[in-house]
Amino acid sequence: MRGRGGGPRLLARGLWLSAEFAVTLGVVLLLLVAHQLWWTNREARADAGRTVQSLQREWERDESVPDEDSGGKAGDGGGEGAREGSSRPSGSGRGGVEGGGSAGPAVRQGGPAPRWDQAYAVLRIPRIGLTAPVAEGTSKGGVLDRGYVGHYTRTAQAGQAGNFALAGHRNTHGEPFRRIDRLRSGDRITVETRDAVYTYTVGKRLARTAPSDSGVIAPVPRSNITTSAGYSAPGYYLTLTTCTPEFSSRYRLVVWGVLTAMRPR
Repeated sequence: MRGRGGGPRLLARGLWLSAEFAVTLGVVLLLLVAHQLWWTNREARADAGRTVQSLQREWERDESVPDEDSGGKAGDGGGEGAREGSSRPSGSGRGGVEGGGSAGPAVRQGGPAPRWDQAYAVLRIPRIGLTAPVAEGTSKGGVLDRGYVGHYTRTAQAGQAGNFALAGHRNTHGEPFRRIDRLRSGDRITVETRDAVYTYTVGKRLARTAPSDSGVIAPVPRSNITTSAGYSAPGYYLTLTTCTPEFSSRYRLVVWGVLTAMRPR
């Protein structure tokens, strides 16, 4: 009789072990999700916040020391300004596009380029409440996963003629670009560096394009896929790129702005 009951007992034990395994697996998966959605954001935002504070303290110290190179050559600002709302910006510090003029924006020339993964600027987007450090390069481990915004290394620097192109996570690891889909034409974006504060004004958006669409970060940004999206004349541009839809890296969302003001520090 005992032998006949062995089968049901073994079946029950197998079901119990399977249930325990399923519960354990579920807990592990929940912990992984919590790590990705909460912990990585917490850690990355804290790191990014410390970096912004460190940059600001460093710049304040620099301002307290006389600049021996203050009489140095300003940027040449050469080339024609864009005729699509991105004509040469005024140095008045006012928002809004102002007409041309003989001088381009004063960009410090000849200084060392930022090192790979080095944070060297601060991006602020009031519309979405974003303040984030900008670092050189778009590597995950050294830049994006730390909650930083990454600068595409072969694009222009802030304030220079061409396209200052940036990338950032939309989800997890600080997700600095989580809300850039909310940006609208006319919204203000500032980029603060050791030498100046540059104000860009949002002009155009591209809701979806392929990750391979390199045209969106070209010196004159224009999509290679949706050819009606972008600009057609040289100017001073800013490009923000991130993944879309949320929690997916299948496509890219793009926001473009044009330089409208520059204020030396």
